[in-house]
Amino acid sequence: MTGSEASPTFRLLYVPGVTPTKWVRIWNERLPDVPLVLDQVPAVEAAAALRERRADAGFVRVPADRDGLSLIPLYTETTVVVVPKDHLFAAAEEITAEDLADEIVLHPHDDTLGWESPPGLPAFERPATTADAVELVGAGIGVLVVPQSLARLHHRRDLTYRTVTGVPQSGVGLSWPEDATTDLVDDFIGIVRGRTVNSTRGRRASAADEQQGGRPEKARKKEQGHKAGSGTGGGRGKAPAKGAKGGRGGQSGAGAARRGGTRGRPRRRS
Repeated sequence: MTGSEASPTFRLLYVPGVTPTKWVRIWNERLPDVPLVLDQVPAVEAAAALRERRADAGFVRVPADRDGLSLIPLYTETTVVVVPKDHLFAAAEEITAEDLADEIVLHPHDDTLGWESPPGLPAFERPATTADAVELVGAGIGVLVVPQSLARLHHRRDLTYRTVTGVPQSGVGLSWPEDATTDLVDDFIGIVRGRTVNSTRGRRASAADEQQGGRPEKARKKEQGHKAGSGTGGGRGKAPAKGAKGGRGGQSGAGAARRGGTRGRPRRRS
């Protein structure tokens, strides 16, 4: 396991079709002292690799085997059919599952759509991989239904693809061993979810709050401000009530009495 306490590196796996470049760039900007090691694995092996601690976290295909794993779904891909450029489907913007009825639809063993039997006619033999199936499409053997990212990954000049409706879709999610949510895993979750570098969310921020009394920094500053403003030495307290002993009212009354006594004294006759 390459967790934050056992190793200074963070190992991230990803499946074909996923491009983790953006998240890796942000990681390198925020944690330059923690190298991020990338490892691409076939989609069918990703869950086992995480359970065996061959990586701290990984981008996997959804639906996925989640036994012992935590998962955050990220997005769902458009499903497309890969065909030769001179195929009839190339003239359409979108096709349906029923349009595949008369086509040989290749079903590779590393299929990511999760269906047992695709629509259309089965091939004589299932290709071992998606890459092998693309080669067969180029040879005119059949067509291939895959997530759009895989069609782009295996792009060829003689092939094209069109959106297919009424068929399963494949998503992508971030997964990690559920009993190994380390600080570095939480840091990467924050990056994927779009948290800013100053975000107070996450395990590190919570630990910092506990060290400072378990209260958020803003709450502590606000409380300190109230204490400073309500002190007795600054002259900001409430003025004594009018007429109260020692207050303005009492002083004003005494002054009036003195003035009143002066006015009441008879003038000296000349």
